[in-house]
Amino acid sequence: MGFFAKAAQQTDIAMAMALIGMVAMLILPLPEALLDLGLVLNLTGAVLILLTALYTTEPLQFSVFPALLLVTTLFRLALEVSAMKLIIGTGSAGHVIATFGQVVIGGNYVVGIIVFLLLVVVQFVVITSGAGRVAEVAARFTLDAMPGKQMAIDADLNAGVINQDQARARRKAVGQEADFYGAMDGANKFVRGDAIAAIVIIVLNILGGFAMGLSKGQDVVKVLQTYTLLTVGEGLVAQIPALLISTAAGLMVTRAASDTAMGGDIARQLFQSPRPLFIAAGLVCMFIPFGFPLPQTVLVAGVLAGIGVILVKTQKQATATETAEAATIASRPAPLATPESVLPLLHVDVLELNFGYGLLSLVDQAAGGDLLDRITVIRKKTALELGLVIPTVRIRDDLHLKANDYAIKLKGATLATGMVHPNSIMLIDPGSVIDPITDGIPAKEPAFGVPAQWVSRNHRDRAEMAGYTVVDPSSVISTHLAEVIKGHAAEIITRQDTQALIEHVKLANSAVVEELIPNLMTVGEVQKVLQHLLRERISIRDLVTILETLADHAGRSKDMDLLGEWVRAALARSICRQYVDDGSGALQTLTLDPTLEQMLLESVTPGLPNLTLEPSAARQFIQNLGAQMERMIALGYQQPVLLCMSALRLPLRRLTERSLPNLVILSYNEIVPNTEVRAVGAVAGE
Repeated sequence: MGFFAKAAQQTDIAMAMALIGMVAMLILPLPEALLDLGLVLNLTGAVLILLTALYTTEPLQFSVFPALLLVTTLFRLALEVSAMKLIIGTGSAGHVIATFGQVVIGGNYVVGIIVFLLLVVVQFVVITSGAGRVAEVAARFTLDAMPGKQMAIDADLNAGVINQDQARARRKAVGQEADFYGAMDGANKFVRGDAIAAIVIIVLNILGGFAMGLSKGQDVVKVLQTYTLLTVGEGLVAQIPALLISTAAGLMVTRAASDTAMGGDIARQLFQSPRPLFIAAGLVCMFIPFGFPLPQTVLVAGVLAGIGVILVKTQKQATATETAEAATIASRPAPLATPESVLPLLHVDVLELNFGYGLLSLVDQAAGGDLLDRITVIRKKTALELGLVIPTVRIRDDLHLKANDYAIKLKGATLATGMVHPNSIMLIDPGSVIDPITDGIPAKEPAFGVPAQWVSRNHRDRAEMAGYTVVDPSSVISTHLAEVIKGHAAEIITRQDTQALIEHVKLANSAVVEELIPNLMTVGEVQKVLQHLLRERISIRDLVTILETLADHAGRSKDMDLLGEWVRAALARSICRQYVDDGSGALQTLTLDPTLEQMLLESVTPGLPNLTLEPSAARQFIQNLGAQMERMIALGYQQPVLLCMSALRLPLRRLTERSLPNLVILSYNEIVPNTEVRAVGAVAGE
């Protein structure tokens, strides 16, 4: 057992030596004993391959078949060449070939030649030709179907039917299936070439043997009989395994995927109905008056009729059993709900997108819907922009929603709703429209709340020429979903997500992870810091810098807000670059009046990121700040930014995050050197 176990671990070496041995057989003479062994192995291997193909339920279970076909063809040709050298050189080719020459074809070389040619015709013209054509068509259709299969996998992944690992396995299987049929298309050419080579070899054997026998002074008739019998025997020994392997190739490319072996499929599908069996039995009996032999014909008809009678009885028993079981189940009291049956109901999806029945066309890829593809793009884009891996967005139809309405939910709670017209387009006026369209349905863009209108798709060209921003329904929903995800990223990330991100960092930066966790911080505390950043849409993609900063400061403080501010300072370059104006290269900001800034600084609660202001003063400050934000937007700056002292940044954020959620507040230590800062307004006190 130990020897076989060690040998099983060295299959690559064994295969390499086997291939080298096959090439050597083409050059070096082979003793009769080794030739007999090779012929027996060839025949046994062909039977094994045929049976394996017969019991294979889907092609990928025998994906090595194309390469195996090449190896067996090379082995068979090596045996034929070795046998040819023995036949021509010695007039003998071992016991196996002699047995086929004397027993199988009865010592008659004419019969042997006819049988050999018949096998070649069956293999070359019928089986190999048909299998090659099927393999060619299957390869073409498999390649054509690959994009659709990939899209179906992405749709199942987005809908939550499968997870990432299952999607990866299914994509790999699709690629392997295409590779298999492509390889089978080429591998069938080996079988065709082998059949041609067999004919050439048998002719050379007869001619060469005849010439060799005459050169030795032997009788012409004896020479012809001896060498012809050996040659035909050798041809039959080689062609029977070739026929078996070509049959296996035909089975592999013509059989569809199934859960059972081929024999079970044939029995189940051919004998599934008794009526064809009774009709076939009757038709067979009709041939008896025309001279068909009575015993054989009656035997066949009786077998068919008997199988039909058995099927009728089996179907009646199955119907009676189903009726009895249905009655028994109906008479039983309803089972009480168990904890196991209730627990699945407690699962809450992190993100859901529910839609009314009128929006089904946006999700149905067969109808041209591309919403699922857009959601996949959103998940990738969010990973690149925020460094957060968004969980699968569960897509559901909701009968409680109106036909054209949709709802975005986070952990079961509705965050946002909207309405789209699936057969229309949304037009948004950027302020530079030259030919307004006035016959649309007024609406608001759900993600940003700007005025818009829905018009027929026929107006697209006119709207684009007029200067409108044209948005299709899928883009409206996907943009809304993307903004909701960015605005609630801090609520989406969980401890499990944090652990997964940390494990990913650990693959290449294990030192910082081992230093920080669990010696200085727990996974939950790291999660709080990441939420602190995501709450203001700060990317956590540079997780190595974040963890290194936490490792530097976690020993000095356990205040998660303070640690978050230190991390922001470490990420200053990416934060500052995020708000720099692309056109001018400068950071356009609002500032605080020095008197107001000093007053706010004195109002900071010691040890807490809060401002202790009188309600009227806080209200007045927010009004003044809001007015400056509106002025900044009116000047053409889309993102209002307020610049303040480090000690004020977080307290001001806490004060304004509900009333002014779109305001970005930066501290001075988050401005990288050589950045031009332009103050476009100042917030004054009362």
